[in-house]
Amino acid sequence: MAGKSRPKPLNVYLYIPNIIGYLRILMNCVAFAVCFVDKKLFSLLYFVSFVCDALDGWFARKFNQASTFGAVLDMVTDRVSTACLLVILSQVYRPGLVFLSLLALDISSHWLQMYSTFLVGKTSHKDVKDSSSWLFRLYYGNRMFMGYCCVSCEVLYITLFLLARKETESLIDVLVNTATASWIYLVLLALLLFGWAIKQFVNVIQMKTAADACVLYDMNKKQ
Repeated sequence: MAGKSRPKPLNVYLYIPNIIGYLRILMNCVAFAVCFVDKKLFSLLYFVSFVCDALDGWFARKFNQASTFGAVLDMVTDRVSTACLLVILSQVYRPGLVFLSLLALDISSHWLQMYSTFLVGKTSHKDVKDSSSWLFRLYYGNRMFMGYCCVSCEVLYITLFLLARKETESLIDVLVNTATASWIYLVLLALLLFGWAIKQFVNVIQMKTAADACVLYDMNKKQ
């Protein structure tokens, strides 16, 4: 009996979720090209690209088109787009080091997580069922909770960019002025900051957990 035919490389590149990934890259390129010319267009394109991040996962499951290439493309697109926005925010707000520190945390925690995932033989960086942290397991195990944290983070960054009126805004002044302008703004800002804070805390847990996995791998090799 003939074995199952393997998909050709071109077929994998043309998986529906991967095509969505290419469109996300294109939208981000256009968005950042016009970010200082048309903030509203930038925000729209950036947010649509972010929403497509959920769509590609749905299509991958719906049509059985999950692939390692798609997972890496998805993560790289996420990290690069967020990194670019954080760099821009570091130029329009003071202290800019806040945003550069968030960039470093985001990149390092996800890179370590991906590396440790393949090191221990797991197929997905979201497989954290063996983690001792309940928050880490909840984040990757509950799509609604993870979605809230991710949306809060990205919408907060977009909002900060839209609120910046000049090149050297004070981050604290903008947050305080926005919160005191209306109770509705206060509630919305609180919800965004809460989800953002959880995501940053998860990034710290993720980095520590991944580093521990790498160290354990080294120790096992020497035994």
